[in-house]
Amino acid sequence: MAVSLKQLKVCLVGSGNWGSAVAKIIATNVIGLDEFLNEVTMYVYEEMVEGEKLSEVINTRHENVKYLPGIKLPENVRADPNLVNSAQDADVLVFVVPHQFVPGICDKLKGNLKPGAVGVSLIKGLEAKPGGKLELVSHFIASSLDIPMSVLMGANIATEVAHECHCEATLGCKDKTQGELLKRMLSTDYFKVEVVDDLEAVEMCGALKNVVACAAGFADGMDLGSNTKAALMRNGLVEMVCIIKELFPDTKQDTFFHSCGVADLITTCYGGRNRRVSEAFVRTGKSLSVLESEMLNGQKLQGPATAQLIYQMLKSEGFQVKIPLFKKVYEICFEGAPPKSLLEIFNLSSNL
Repeated sequence: MAVSLKQLKVCLVGSGNWGSAVAKIIATNVIGLDEFLNEVTMYVYEEMVEGEKLSEVINTRHENVKYLPGIKLPENVRADPNLVNSAQDADVLVFVVPHQFVPGICDKLKGNLKPGAVGVSLIKGLEAKPGGKLELVSHFIASSLDIPMSVLMGANIATEVAHECHCEATLGCKDKTQGELLKRMLSTDYFKVEVVDDLEAVEMCGALKNVVACAAGFADGMDLGSNTKAALMRNGLVEMVCIIKELFPDTKQDTFFHSCGVADLITTCYGGRNRRVSEAFVRTGKSLSVLESEMLNGQKLQGPATAQLIYQMLKSEGFQVKIPLFKKVYEICFEGAPPKSLLEIFNLSSNL
């Protein structure tokens, strides 16, 4: 991407807690980078918060009081409730919305983007295709909008990033020059970004770890202890590698040792929303949909939907015997299997 000084405009498509935390990073960084314009636009799904429009609150108080309260955003972040307006003339689009909303967003953006624009997906989920197949969110966006895509995944709990606790992330990008540009846009002294070209594996790790986190949450809900939880996490990691290599045979083993792999798995199994809701599912007996509404303040669960998609896709290929943990999470979430049946995977798994 050839650039002149102060030419590149950045737009964040999404403004939840993670989107707002990343907006803080990018808006702070671009002020000191000659390649970028100082203003960063952020698409905000308009909501009323205590009688005020959320976009206006962000632009006047410089705080996302609903999704990231207590964290000041740089004044060069401009919230816009109009998706097309916010993305107009953007050179870099950072997609950070629940994966369920991606098709609708792409429909609105189609034909309205600047030629030569590139995208970065921070979305941890998968899209379903006809016939029980899956599609990576980055691939879906790339084909829908005809733009090159990269992905950013890692052990990144939004509130901790917003409070500038040290963490790492993995940028999957097949274009070396573009990867270095995006790394400069995203890296700080507390947010360390490493670039790898194994884009598909990076993104798959970000989606699949949510299923393992559900298993960890079920274990916590049954008070099974640290040893059992660690065993579930280990088996889950082995199954993640198995699934990803089955779907993307050129995957590099080293990718799983980056932040997008083992680190994100650990963090999500101890601190993520999928773990928290799954624990509450066992302790309260409430449905996942009710708990999502009660506990997540408008955010969405990804683990159960991903488990369903993976199970249905691999079931048609006779592969589910190799992934007993993923199969069992699906059965607990959708077929009424008791959470205690999770322990059956230790008798079925051939993972070493």
